[in-house]
Amino acid sequence: MPTRIAVFGAGSWGTAFAMVMADAGAQVSLWARRPELADAINATSTNPDYLPDVTLPSGITATADASEAAEGAAFAILAVTAQTLRDNLSKWTPALADDTVLVSLMKGVELGTAKLMSEVISEVAGAGPERIAVISGPNLAGEIVRRQPAASVVACEDTAVAERLQAVCHTPYFRPYTNTDVIGCELGGAVKNVIALAVGIADGMRLGDNTKAALITRGLAETTRLGQAMGADAQTFAGLAGMGDLVATCSSPLSRNHTFGANLGRGLTLSETVAVSKQTAEGVTSCESVLALARLHGVEMPITETVVSVVHKGTSPQRALKELMSRSAKPELR
Repeated sequence: MPTRIAVFGAGSWGTAFAMVMADAGAQVSLWARRPELADAINATSTNPDYLPDVTLPSGITATADASEAAEGAAFAILAVTAQTLRDNLSKWTPALADDTVLVSLMKGVELGTAKLMSEVISEVAGAGPERIAVISGPNLAGEIVRRQPAASVVACEDTAVAERLQAVCHTPYFRPYTNTDVIGCELGGAVKNVIALAVGIADGMRLGDNTKAALITRGLAETTRLGQAMGADAQTFAGLAGMGDLVATCSSPLSRNHTFGANLGRGLTLSETVAVSKQTAEGVTSCESVLALARLHGVEMPITETVVSVVHKGTSPQRALKELMSRSAKPELR
């Protein structure tokens, strides 16, 4: 009997991951906020709003009823935007069984509380660490749905749960690795969006590969510093959920955050950039909460601070670059 999975969120990544699990043999119920989208998915076996050119496997059924989606689900995959999780999960929790594992696909930090998504899940659903998992890595939805080879990290403090989740999303084209460092995997996924904004801004300014390499490398350094201060394993940031996700998000035209940053670097205002952006760039909001998290732990994150200055304080990219480059010299490994 196939494993039943609920996926809450029928955007690009939620739909793509539903496809992965259906290809792995699971029976997937995909929750869409709008009934008309659920009906269209069921009628056409496509997601016309987000992935119109992709035929979805027969193992996926869409619904706008959260209780229907949650019924009998061994895993509930949470694929909404980070800033809407708290409100949404409070509505879904009564429909979820006490042993359903809650899996975050989200890559953000909650604004106002500076909480990671696993912390929000624990707080809202009352779930212990053995029921909370995170999936993170270089997983651009546009490539996953074309079944191009990809790898990811499945993290849970309970190794047995991580291995169960690994089994239900392992396909010939999607290779998941297990990890017990939930904080490190989450943080890598959240901060890489902020660094991708910085790299996008540099691209929009027509700066070169040296600049981008410096931003990626130093971005990883500040992410690792914050992670270690929060109890994460430094090695996690050298892996798929750290460097792997960072490279993909900073270099791909499929990256929403890179594209958003590039528009800012070309001279568009924040409101103009938002107007031409079709999907949520998590780093735009999360850069402020990541900076708040860094200050909470006494960690210096100059690239994140620069992104906040450009995105939310109106600092010009040219001035922000000058300020970043004029910081006092220091040893690399400190």
